[in-house]
Amino acid sequence: MPRKLPPFCVEDVDRYGKVRIYLRRKGERKIRIEGVPWSTEFMDAYAAALAGSLDDEGRPSLQRSVDGTWRWLCEQYLGRFAGYLQMTPPTRAAYRRLLEATYDEPIAPGDKRCFRDVPIRMMSAKAVRTLRDRRLDKPSIANATLKVMRQVFRFAIEDELAADNPALKVEFLGAATEGHHTWTVEETIKFEQRHPIGTQAHLAYALLLYTGARVSDVRLFGRQHISDGWLHFRPTKTSRSSGVEVEIPILPALQAVLDQSKADNLTFLTTHQHKPYSAKGLTNRMRDWCDEAGLPQCSAHGLRKAGATIAAENGATERQLMAIYGWTSPKQAARYTQKASRKKLAGEAMGLIKKL
Repeated sequence: MPRKLPPFCVEDVDRYGKVRIYLRRKGERKIRIEGVPWSTEFMDAYAAALAGSLDDEGRPSLQRSVDGTWRWLCEQYLGRFAGYLQMTPPTRAAYRRLLEATYDEPIAPGDKRCFRDVPIRMMSAKAVRTLRDRRLDKPSIANATLKVMRQVFRFAIEDELAADNPALKVEFLGAATEGHHTWTVEETIKFEQRHPIGTQAHLAYALLLYTGARVSDVRLFGRQHISDGWLHFRPTKTSRSSGVEVEIPILPALQAVLDQSKADNLTFLTTHQHKPYSAKGLTNRMRDWCDEAGLPQCSAHGLRKAGATIAAENGATERQLMAIYGWTSPKQAARYTQKASRKKLAGEAMGLIKKL
């Protein structure tokens, strides 16, 4: 069954048989929404239209909705905030999903009223904390939701839609876990034994481990990204405005794998239909390959963490890790260098423990 269109959206077929999508609300003129329904581009245009920032030709307009509710504010943010619009499509899609998940949350257990209809002035620190705590079982999602809410209120203050940022008064949750499991050396050996060189599984594994790139980038890698023994690419998750480009040498271990892999397509990794993987598709395929190797605890992202851990333990600095992994802030790199330093110090200090 085809997925339904978002609320207030209708299809209209022109005289040439082309299907156009419009936002049509009672008492308002219809607004055309460009793009494929539910794609990131389409949903951005849809949010902008709901916020009243597009005219019927899809161009920016000064007309605004004046609902003044939490959902209205989120729509304004999604439709007009430059900081959001400069993000990459995957990041924008993630931010939108987090915000949309708050709309239908009841303001209290058993209450039929939802946060979507709460006036902005009523979105206090207590309200923000409530939305955070609804996700206590998933601390990473709770913290991501809080992070996005802080951005929304930052936009609201800049646009004089709110006087303060209540989300700044709410603390992030302590991480319950370290996230994705970091592969051990024993686990990499086990994977290689089950999926030898020459298989797609081994090629995906090697690209993830020896480049430190995310699945969203690895899925696009091809011969065209390699020049003079170096891999060149622009991370898809990085903000467009940051201009970060990653350049890393092809390690001998990776080159050996590439030399024994087919290169008939624009991407190294392809589905059984000889098409590039989507990020989700490759993540799921790695999940299958790990399960086949008897490694249910391992994942694609865990290989990225394993590479960063190995590099840090071998003495890589924060700036070096940032260059390899495309991080624009030393905060993420510091997690690995600090952990490596603690391990080294502990190893050195153990010899100082003596009997009295």
